[in-house]
Amino acid sequence: MKANNSIGCSVTECKYHAKSVPKCSLDHIEVVKHEATATTVESTDCGSFERS
Repeated sequence: MKANNSIGCSVTECKYHAKSVPKCSLDHIEVVKHEATATTVESTDCGSFERS
């Protein structure tokens, strides 16, 4: 899996984790929010996550 050096990731359980380095292998990710207005880190997530 080719690492995208522009997207860091420490979620090794994700299907798109580059495995050999703490990076994502996707060309881009979708960041999503859980509230109408995101005000904290906890109110956002990586919407591209898929369990490996």
